[in-house]
Amino acid sequence: MDGNGRWAQNQNLPRTLGHRAGVLAVEKCVRSAAKLNVSDLTLYAFSTENWKRPRPEISALFKLFNGYFKNKARELKKEGVTVRFIGRRDKLSKPVLKTMYEVESLTKGGTRLILNIGIDYGGRDEIIRTTNKLIDGVLIGNISKSEINEDLFSNYTDLPFNRPSPDLIIRTGGERRLSNFMLWHAAYSEIEFSDILWPDFNYEHLEKSINQLNVRERRFGGLKDASNKLNSIQDNTKNKTA
Repeated sequence: MDGNGRWAQNQNLPRTLGHRAGVLAVEKCVRSAAKLNVSDLTLYAFSTENWKRPRPEISALFKLFNGYFKNKARELKKEGVTVRFIGRRDKLSKPVLKTMYEVESLTKGGTRLILNIGIDYGGRDEIIRTTNKLIDGVLIGNISKSEINEDLFSNYTDLPFNRPSPDLIIRTGGERRLSNFMLWHAAYSEIEFSDILWPDFNYEHLEKSINQLNVRERRFGGLKDASNKLNSIQDNTKNKTA
């Protein structure tokens, strides 16, 4: 959700109000994705690097997170949205972990949209954690070294088992980098860097991005992509300092 802080500054508002506006944009994006028949949506909410921010801002972000999911969990379930949280959990507070567990349990089984939320997530950290899981599996005899390939590695990452890698990654806020987002999964993702600040991102922007994706010829290293079918979309919504 890059651009919350700048959005607030442009209106002479505190940064915390920019994050509140960003939360409203999250809700709009989830509704838009469901209407546009997107199967998987990933929102980058808090990175492994965001711990470097001032403590009051971090506290405000997690307070917003907790409040939003407590208020919206039943509505998400009703709308057929399965919520999953990706990233580390060892640094998160007990109240946040409790909310995450309750939301994941309540919404489990929704078939309209898989919603992944990156909390204390980093692409490099995910690769390291996945590698360690595979090493542990080999050491205890559950995995043989010869079995390890790209498919097996993917199944040990943070994404749900057998879910697709992102077809499209959108970074709002004008920056031109992935900033440690889904580095393993983004190998053949189409990437869009948008100058739109996250609180202003809406249905029309997402629809336009998907329409542009659907007319691209995606060859995946070959000569022609026969299907060119949209399976999923991952939205890079990382909170960044202006």
